[in-house]
Amino acid sequence: MISLKSSREIELMRRAGRITAQARTLAGKLVRPGVTTLEIDTQVRKFIEGQGAVPSFLNYNGYPGSACISVNEIVIHGIPDHRVLKEGDIVSVDVGAFIDGVHGDCAATFPCGQVSEEAMALIQVTEQSFWEGIKLARAGNRVYDISHAVQQYVEAHGCSVVRDFVGHGVGHKLHEAPEVPNFGPAGHGPRLQPGMTLAVEPMVCAGDWHVRVLKDGWTTVTADGSLAAHYENTILITEGVPEILTVTGE
Repeated sequence: MISLKSSREIELMRRAGRITAQARTLAGKLVRPGVTTLEIDTQVRKFIEGQGAVPSFLNYNGYPGSACISVNEIVIHGIPDHRVLKEGDIVSVDVGAFIDGVHGDCAATFPCGQVSEEAMALIQVTEQSFWEGIKLARAGNRVYDISHAVQQYVEAHGCSVVRDFVGHGVGHKLHEAPEVPNFGPAGHGPRLQPGMTLAVEPMVCAGDWHVRVLKDGWTTVTADGSLAAHYENTILITEGVPEILTVTGE
């Protein structure tokens, strides 16, 4: 069942979203050669807890980190560890914060030092596909209108969208109805209504879209070893243009 948020719930989600977005920004500033993914995760956790919130991902279905930190061919759910980042890596950071009974959820991919033109283009295409998608995030449209716009943009730029994992509703639970794929036919899926809060999150591969999950049960990599990038915000469907809830407020 899709939950429509009240004005009070939306206000709470703005707060959760702000903390989450600030954690994403912090993580991005920490991405540089010589830093470990665990060091980034530790700082993200300290920041979120310092705001009176709880990292949404920590212990979620047994996940051991506070952030998902995915490097190069890792698409999503990279577990923070002692891996040292190096010049040329691209680093996707997915974060969530839970406070006052609601979650914020957002992600971005950051270059580590100087990266290849291909890597930078992938990062930019992934982020822009989000913005192309939410042009259709209007009351009266359907979920797959967003999905189709993301897919069209990504494929027009020679990349592919992951199909095994999708965006989702978000609110009192980290994952709520409806699913928000990054592919599919326009005009399908639930109708968008004011009060819906969605995590729209293109996951994009430079090569083929197939992925595989490693033995740890979390780390998801491109099947062909190509680079991957991720971009996500929590959005609110309104009577007009969608509102981005995961903004830093600065």
